[in-house]
Amino acid sequence: MILKKILLLPILMMPIVASGQEKINPNEGIWRDINGVHDLTEDSLDIANVARPKPGSTRKGSNPVIFLVGNSTMRTGTRGNGDNGQWGWGYAEHKYYDENKVTVENHALGGTSPRTFYKNPSLWKTTLSGVRKGDFVFLELGHNDNGPIDTIRARSSYRPGGRLSILADSTIIFNKMTHSMDTVYTFGEYMRRFITETRAKGAIPVLFTLTPRNDREEGSNRIQRKLKDFTPAIFTVGKETHVPVVDLNDISATKLEKFSQWKVDYHFYLDKIHTSAYGARLNAESAAQGIENLTYDENVDPYEKACLEELKTYLLKGKLYRSDSLERKFLALEPKNFDKDGNVIPYTKTPEEKQKKVRVFVCGDSTAKNKDKEEDGMWGWGSQGYTIFDESKCTFINAARAGRSLRTYHNEGLWHEVYSVLRPGDYVIIQFGHNDIGPIDSQKERGEIATPKDSSHVYRMESTGMYKTIYSFGWYIRKMIDDCREKGAIPVLLSFTPRNEWFDGDGQVHGTFYPVKQKVDGSYIERRNDNYIPQWCYEIAQEQGVDFVDIHNLTADWLDKNCRTKARASSYFNHDHTHTSLKGARLNAANLAVGLKKAKSPLASLLKKKPGIYPKTTDKK
Repeated sequence: MILKKILLLPILMMPIVASGQEKINPNEGIWRDINGVHDLTEDSLDIANVARPKPGSTRKGSNPVIFLVGNSTMRTGTRGNGDNGQWGWGYAEHKYYDENKVTVENHALGGTSPRTFYKNPSLWKTTLSGVRKGDFVFLELGHNDNGPIDTIRARSSYRPGGRLSILADSTIIFNKMTHSMDTVYTFGEYMRRFITETRAKGAIPVLFTLTPRNDREEGSNRIQRKLKDFTPAIFTVGKETHVPVVDLNDISATKLEKFSQWKVDYHFYLDKIHTSAYGARLNAESAAQGIENLTYDENVDPYEKACLEELKTYLLKGKLYRSDSLERKFLALEPKNFDKDGNVIPYTKTPEEKQKKVRVFVCGDSTAKNKDKEEDGMWGWGSQGYTIFDESKCTFINAARAGRSLRTYHNEGLWHEVYSVLRPGDYVIIQFGHNDIGPIDSQKERGEIATPKDSSHVYRMESTGMYKTIYSFGWYIRKMIDDCREKGAIPVLLSFTPRNEWFDGDGQVHGTFYPVKQKVDGSYIERRNDNYIPQWCYEIAQEQGVDFVDIHNLTADWLDKNCRTKARASSYFNHDHTHTSLKGARLNAANLAVGLKKAKSPLASLLKKKPGIYPKTTDKK
């Protein structure tokens, strides 16, 4: 190691502080994070350490622990609780491992560089204190290795000639932020020290290249890589020290390149480097896939290789890749087949044909999928899919789930499962609304921001005290449309079903989106159109160029005409004013067929010649 000479002039120029004089505030001028908290000062570390785990505290018996060491891309912000909408991938990494065999601890801290993480005793030394033989230390550092070496945030490594270096070299500087002398090493030397000290504890180090930014190469769809600095430096250090490297930068960037720019954008939050919860999960998945596909050089330590190979067996493979079991799960959601009179008949397709046919997925709530069992019970219209669709032409899959809003359908992974199995040519019918407009951060905590526009906001959940980024109704719909198109599937948007609420007519025209002329002596079913779900869905469908079927008004028109009162319409509902009986479910299914034909949707080609089972006699008197 070569120690560089420095000028002593800065020391001589420092003001002498006499006894009793006001001391220089060491926090003065130090950058604050988005929450207004000083970065990497004792006050910020006190706040951060409240949330950071005690090293080794998650260990179960003698099981190993994965210690994550990194910056804000791994653990965002000083508090690290998502209150700014940003999440690091360290918070999602545990989801990809069997926690009965290995646990994951996120010891990263936003704002750190290799230099600042290594030097601060509250960070590296504290983390290392919990490491035992057979543990793993995942190192992803470098994003903040930039800027002045001695001022502002003073977090850059030593760069001889101004270039990132892996040489075993250092310099001594006067750190204007700490007002003390400081030995600063090169990037490569800091990484070697992390590796050496990890191995001294009998643990296994793994290097990770840096997460990608939301930047594309000029005139190209290619996401920019760190190919001129950090990536080659990390691989060189890995080769020199025989430490395996996960190319997180390339794995995640390759995934992002398959997305629309709109989708890439929402994987980040507030800027082009820090990720949203979506981006955090993508990087966590990439990190786990990188571990699964680790390769080693010929000089790798046999013990470390054996431990890493064992770690691969702890991965939850079903979380990383689409599995055949997921395909089977969806095939089991195919409803019964019916003849023209509504009698159950055998399927005409073999199991092999079921898998090969075009699939029609339904994503929605209890109005599409309910108990669907007792003849006098509650039924969703999806159970009656084969009263309108020709079972020999397609495989109808009712993936709706009772009680869900767009938000909870996404958060529970239900949409991701559908998305995972989509093939080119599949259809996805999207219908939500009944559970979507309600409390966002209290009670059932399933509401969204009530607008068809793209919008998001960070809320603190009353039930847990945790912060979550909640998006708008329109945003979730656009996400599903965009995901379908990415897979080559065809989305079809539906308005929600009407409720059995009625009002006396007043002779006026009501509504602007779907005007209804009322008679004074008539009774009319409730219409929730203007600036609400039906109008929003129509507007989004028009904007996105997807087919729209207005079930809300098709069924409402039919009930107005054929029932005329709430009492007479009651046989189409069950339990309450929202959920339908078997007869009501068949009515909604039949009106879907009408709407598909009216819209001239290509999905109409999969309908029966005479789709739908309407009541043989009306309820009108």
